[in-house]
Amino acid sequence: MTDQDDLVRHLSRHAALTRYDDVTEVARLRAKQGIIDTLGVILASTGREPRIAPVLDLVTENGGRPDASVFGTDIRAPAAAAALANGTLAHALDFDSMTPWGAHADSSIVPTVLALAEKKGGITGKDLITAVAVGEDMFIRFITNVGWKMDWNLSTSVGAFSTTAAGGAVAGLNETQMLHAMGLASTHAAGIMEQIFGIGSDMRGMYAGFGAQGCVNDVLLAEKGMYGPPALFDGPAGFFNVYFKGDYKRDGILDGLGQEFRGDKMLYKYWPAVGTAFTHVHAAIELIRENQIDSNDIEEIFVYVGNFHQRMCYPLDVRKRPDLLIDAKFSLPFVIGLTMAKGDLKIGDFAVETLKDPAVLAMVDKVTPVEDSAFDWTDQLPAGKVDVVLKNGRRLSRVGDDMPGTLDRPLTWDQLGQKFAQCAKAAARPLQGEAIERALRIAQSLESMDDLSDLVSVIQSGAGAIAGSKVA
Repeated sequence: MTDQDDLVRHLSRHAALTRYDDVTEVARLRAKQGIIDTLGVILASTGREPRIAPVLDLVTENGGRPDASVFGTDIRAPAAAAALANGTLAHALDFDSMTPWGAHADSSIVPTVLALAEKKGGITGKDLITAVAVGEDMFIRFITNVGWKMDWNLSTSVGAFSTTAAGGAVAGLNETQMLHAMGLASTHAAGIMEQIFGIGSDMRGMYAGFGAQGCVNDVLLAEKGMYGPPALFDGPAGFFNVYFKGDYKRDGILDGLGQEFRGDKMLYKYWPAVGTAFTHVHAAIELIRENQIDSNDIEEIFVYVGNFHQRMCYPLDVRKRPDLLIDAKFSLPFVIGLTMAKGDLKIGDFAVETLKDPAVLAMVDKVTPVEDSAFDWTDQLPAGKVDVVLKNGRRLSRVGDDMPGTLDRPLTWDQLGQKFAQCAKAAARPLQGEAIERALRIAQSLESMDDLSDLVSVIQSGAGAIAGSKVA
């Protein structure tokens, strides 16, 4: 293989040939954490997001071979359909993992890998870890080396290729099959930021399932002999030239491939909302804690916003009165108003009733965005600043630095365990304490698991959780 070979040849070879022992220790850890974190959010979505019903209804109505589980439900479906449902559930609460540069990998990767693993059978914990690590590594290599202009939804555009690579890895595709599977992913490597910025659409929370479904099919079709374009990335009409006008760093994508696994930088969310709000959320919570603020004493709240945060604030009257839970999670005024009203931000704080709660809305109405280019998005997620003016005239200010769930303060196993328990208890049919503890034990020693069925059985121990749209 030479430098003149298309990028897909290098990446497909890497994805097909990587084994557990090749993956760095921290990347293995992040893959294990990504699997259990994603499963927890999937379970929580069955109980906390009623808008998932159409997807579960469709999967149930279509039926088919019961190859894979829709977690937290009694539904078994063909692998691609299960990936559609699980991917939808994985991002529906916007509580799934992210990277320091934004975007979401695991909500597509984990459902794809698990669906294919269940279909294939005999998959070990090491197989799962390796596949997820391959996908996370490739995803971060892509998103940090393209000229992004807040146009494409990177989670589903470049994410189609990294997710397919992860699926191909767990399915045991050879190098040639992997190349073709990634090429087939070009048919659905798509998604625009209007899915994220737009108001009144379920796609803000549910795009991951569509990608996962397509990636499962890419793997299965390549395995059966279908070909994809061999000049996928670097060709004159290849992905990077068409989607990014040639603005990508090929050397950056390849640098350290096989030696460095950049999934070691995956982050797990501490709060159930869009990650770009977290510095503001942390600032708000710390202002309350450090100054012992009573919510009744708050007169005004100012949030300082750069170019990306402004998208989360306007039109202001609409952002302050979201009709959908997923829109509430992307509205900076609503998220900060809710945080100030509650004094924290927990999974149970986002409910349909919350959208009409007079006390919450009164606090939301006190939030005013202040445009400040010092908080523009440059490389990693931008910082956030919150000022609170009390009724006695006192003004307090806080920048949301040193927050949990960052590269400097990654969530510990204890924190992830608390999050998983919170999510599992929020499911339509909650997991019991013993099952939660067992799931966490399996996750922490996943490399010792001989068969995926061990993990599936405990996750599904809330037996017959929900079927179709019957969401508790």
